[in-house]
Amino acid sequence: MSQSASGSSGITLYRLEACPFCERVVRKLQEYDLDYRSRFVEPMHSDRNVVKRISGKRTVPAIVDENTGVTMSESANIVEYLEKTYGEEARADGGEAHADAEGGDA
Repeated sequence: MSQSASGSSGITLYRLEACPFCERVVRKLQEYDLDYRSRFVEPMHSDRNVVKRISGKRTVPAIVDENTGVTMSESANIVEYLEKTYGEEARADGGEAHADAEGGDA
């Protein structure tokens, strides 16, 4: 895992403490040894304005991948995106990104 505190990573993960949906995404980021920033958001759904501004929803997890220009929410979609973009399949294809999905979890 390469969680960046300096802000140099191209991936930002918006998450809650102890959220199982968020942890699913963290595990996938760690599996692919991707640098990312964690931004912990307010527990109250109605107070998650920062997430709403970036993804259009107040649900977490949400990611912004500056490497590819993708912003999305919903853990299953994010995991699928990470697999296609950074997983073994993507590496075999030359690392091209192929994702555009939306949804919501928490």
